[in-house]
Amino acid sequence: MKKDIHPKLNDVIFKDVSCGFAFLTKSILTSKETMKWTDGKEYPLITVEVSSASHPFYTGKQRIIDTEGRVDRFKRKYGGLGSKK
Repeated sequence: MKKDIHPKLNDVIFKDVSCGFAFLTKSILTSKETMKWTDGKEYPLITVEVSSASHPFYTGKQRIIDTEGRVDRFKRKYGGLGSKK
């Protein structure tokens, strides 16, 4: 194997911000944020929006969040567009 061509693997914590699930793994990613793990050591922390603990495919639960009222705004803007008369 050639030297100095492969990225360095580090122990990092990935934390799902939507449900609080975290796991320790190896990655080439790094961060200035750190978090203390169950072994008492601090590791770089990478935050993610979705993980296997919150993704609908893995959990079987569908979450529909329409915080900005996109559907209502579309209906107001385009009215009966596409409806059959």
